[in-house]
Amino acid sequence: MSRYYNADDDAAAAEVYTVTEKKIEAAKRWPKSGKGWPEKKARKRKRKTGDDPFPGKAPVDPEALERHDRGPGVDDGAVKQMKTKFARKEMKRREKARAAAEELAAKSEFLLAEEAGLLEGDDVHEFTGQIKQTEIRACVDKETAGKGFELNLKEFGPYKIDYTRNGRHLLIGGRRGHVAAFDWIKKQLKCEVNVMESVHAVQWLHTENMFAVAQKKWTYIYDNQGIELHCLKALDNVLQLEFLPYHFLLAAGSDRGFLSWVDVSVGKMVAQFPNGRLGPISVMCQNPQNAVLCLGHSKGTVTMWTPNMKEPAAKLLAHRQPVRAATVDATGTYLATAGVDRSLKIWDVRQFKCLQDYRIPSGASDLAFSGTGMLAASMGGGDGVVEIYKDACTKTQDHAYMRHRAHRTISSLSFSPYEDVLGIGHAGGISSLIIPGSGEPNFDALEANPYQTKQQRREAEVKALLEKVSPELIAIDPSKVGDVNSPAVKDTIEETNKKLFIKPRKVDFEPRYKMKGKSGTAKKFQIKKKVQEEEMRRDLQSQINEASDEPREGKPKKKKEPKSVLDRLK
Repeated sequence: MSRYYNADDDAAAAEVYTVTEKKIEAAKRWPKSGKGWPEKKARKRKRKTGDDPFPGKAPVDPEALERHDRGPGVDDGAVKQMKTKFARKEMKRREKARAAAEELAAKSEFLLAEEAGLLEGDDVHEFTGQIKQTEIRACVDKETAGKGFELNLKEFGPYKIDYTRNGRHLLIGGRRGHVAAFDWIKKQLKCEVNVMESVHAVQWLHTENMFAVAQKKWTYIYDNQGIELHCLKALDNVLQLEFLPYHFLLAAGSDRGFLSWVDVSVGKMVAQFPNGRLGPISVMCQNPQNAVLCLGHSKGTVTMWTPNMKEPAAKLLAHRQPVRAATVDATGTYLATAGVDRSLKIWDVRQFKCLQDYRIPSGASDLAFSGTGMLAASMGGGDGVVEIYKDACTKTQDHAYMRHRAHRTISSLSFSPYEDVLGIGHAGGISSLIIPGSGEPNFDALEANPYQTKQQRREAEVKALLEKVSPELIAIDPSKVGDVNSPAVKDTIEETNKKLFIKPRKVDFEPRYKMKGKSGTAKKFQIKKKVQEEEMRRDLQSQINEASDEPREGKPKKKKEPKSVLDRLK
């Protein structure tokens, strides 16, 4: 085989040789000793001397830092008082990590790009409460318009409704026995059953696979296919249900005035006691911040209960007339109560102080807070009117933000989490209303993810079970759970100091000699110690007997008189 000569091959080979030779010579002049190659050093020098339009770290919003502040921390004086050098170094490292976490949390707010929009009128004098749902559906996109719908179920009403924590699934229960669960966004029905008896309350549990139904006599737990899993006979004649997600507790209030907590993870009754003769429990809500239950009573009072106390942890005189509805916002700061006297009050739960006092056309039968703080109130009796108030807790409102007339008796209100939707349960079925600006626009996927997969749901369930909070930690002020009860510790120390202490006396005792292998030094020491402890116990008992025989100060000892047969007639 012949090879043809090509002049370009020699030129390419010469060029490759020249480049390789240059690299070898450069490597000899600049060895790889950490200094770097000349062109790399030039780039670094250029980067340092270049003009940066934004030098240093990005500034952080001071208001955002204040919102994420975790307290003053440990000062330098306390660090210097620590005994070991390792402890001082570790405390400084923790303080730096705390400051870095605050700064990172404040910077992360830049990622929350979504904002809650509001409904505004075209004209300055246009009242937003006059805008109807049909007009809103005609102006929004097709997907949003599909979130507003009506379910006509006149045969089984009135209905109670409940949304899951991620706002994806809806549970409805009619008074005449109809129970259904479905994905209300995709309109996919999960299950539908007729329990053949009255239904008083429905409640989702920790996932969308289980829910509880308070029926005529007992409370039942079903799965997402409508199959009965459990019958809780301890929860009988229940009127209200609440689920505490971080404690896995199902709370129930009965018409006999009994308040109960059941741990659904193990099926154990945690606590059950009467509410102090305050009548049937028809008004009940939970504080999401501290898991305390708030009950409304016919004497105008609102009591707060925990499973650790048989008496109310706090009692508030909210109205002069019976309380018809109560609810707490998502932050656990504001409590809204409605009475028969047509009053609607907003309370600061931290100070038990009335912030706002409204007079509404008629007594509100149900109240609900949205994720952004909007307050919905149902009123009107058979006419069925729902009014939504914006910033009702912080500012005095002259008129409602939105208004909807259902023309039926409204029995339940609930805002869908992370959606601008208000669910209404009434005598004619279910209504889903579009309320612009009511849903929280930014959700925490680790807390409640509306778009979670099956695998994510399973992992979240296992993680929630591992992080389950003990019911003993439920308190009105959760910040004091880890504090030391100083008065109790002081009393314990005083009682300990009052006890009799005696110095063990020296016992002159020499154990007798036994056979070889049983009279060692260790064996003799053990025998001496046992004898000494026995002598000390006898001395202590004799001293206690002597102290008990002495009369107490201020109370003379009664003389013992001989007993007589006639003493039983005294």
